[in-house]
Amino acid sequence: MNGKIRAREVRVIGPDGKQLGVFPLNDALALARQHGVDLVEISPNAMPPVCRLIEIGKFRYELAKKEKDTRKHQHASTVKEVQLSPRIDPHDLGIKVMHAIGFLCEEMKVKVALKFRGREMAHTDIGFEVVNKFLAEIAPYGHPDFQPKLVGRAINLMITPLPRNKRAKNPHAEELAAVSGPEVTPEKRAEVRPPQQSPKPRVPIAEEPASGGLNNPFANLDLG
Repeated sequence: MNGKIRAREVRVIGPDGKQLGVFPLNDALALARQHGVDLVEISPNAMPPVCRLIEIGKFRYELAKKEKDTRKHQHASTVKEVQLSPRIDPHDLGIKVMHAIGFLCEEMKVKVALKFRGREMAHTDIGFEVVNKFLAEIAPYGHPDFQPKLVGRAINLMITPLPRNKRAKNPHAEELAAVSGPEVTPEKRAEVRPPQQSPKPRVPIAEEPASGGLNNPFANLDLG
């Protein structure tokens, strides 16, 4: 910006966003001083380079806001898949729900797929019960784009996160804070697992007395 620009002439964009034309660098700097702003180079590879008349603090703020919106859009377009089964264990279902909540709180969509195998197709109502229970658990965090429907041998649906101001707080926020950091991805934060139970203590085995062998038939033999 300003005196660090090396081009001899630049194309200038005014504070209102309109193009003012091509100026020698000194004239462009004088124009920036006249408006009380900075001359910021925004397209150095253009011929001639493009500069904008703007306060550097405001320019950096706009740039950071644009990058934040870009990252948010990337998260919104990310889809994570959660697979269920008609005979899923209640504990496993709870873990699947926890993962889905983590993804939704990271502004990611969740695709739910419940697959039937073999004779399970004769009891699709059980699969719909599992899906409806899953939806009831994640209701404070996301809503289905369409009602669950059977396609082939699977029930499929897509869940979209609720707006941040209408979404419940992540119940695992404390665990997320413990693992947060620049190297931790949203997928890792979404997969925070409950603490494992401590293993049961081992019972010590009584030691056998030294007798030169187990069940020695000659141990009590009197040789006198």
